[in-house]
Amino acid sequence: MALALDLESADLPADAVEVGRIADAWGIKGWFKVLPYSASPEALFSSKRWFLQPSERGAKTFSGTLLLKIIEAKDHSDTVVASAQAIADRTAAEALKGARIFVARSSFPTPDADEFYWVDLIGLDVINREGVALGQVKELMHTGPQTVLVLSYQDGDAVKERMIPFVGVYIDAVDLTARRITADWQADY
Repeated sequence: MALALDLESADLPADAVEVGRIADAWGIKGWFKVLPYSASPEALFSSKRWFLQPSERGAKTFSGTLLLKIIEAKDHSDTVVASAQAIADRTAAEALKGARIFVARSSFPTPDADEFYWVDLIGLDVINREGVALGQVKELMHTGPQTVLVLSYQDGDAVKERMIPFVGVYIDAVDLTARRITADWQADY
């Protein structure tokens, strides 16, 4: 089913990262509410070109990938609200509900020293100070006061998880080039 809007079809950039989804319409002037996947959604604010794909489940109001040209995106309470060209009223905004939002990684703002995007940490190998492999970063979890690395590692025939707080007291170094994190952590913790 085609979306009855003036949005152009687009190819998803090779460096696209899924950064959130559209939750619902917001107000009557075409604004919509976005649920970001990060507590710090700078990627949503820095990019004026969002790529939408339909929800993996639920009703689909469009297919393929659409380019959404953002006019404004801003914080609102615990979420983000945005307006875009070609989304002129509440009905058009409601048609986007559930859409997955992708942004080109190249449009992310440059992080400060010792700051990292979660997407850049996924898949890194984690070793301790003694060189013992602790696992590979499977995901990150925000627990309020800190972020936690969730590692996946092999233990005999079983795949298990290990969690390490992503804070300076336990993390010695992050080397994105070598795709490795060094931690002050033991395998039996």
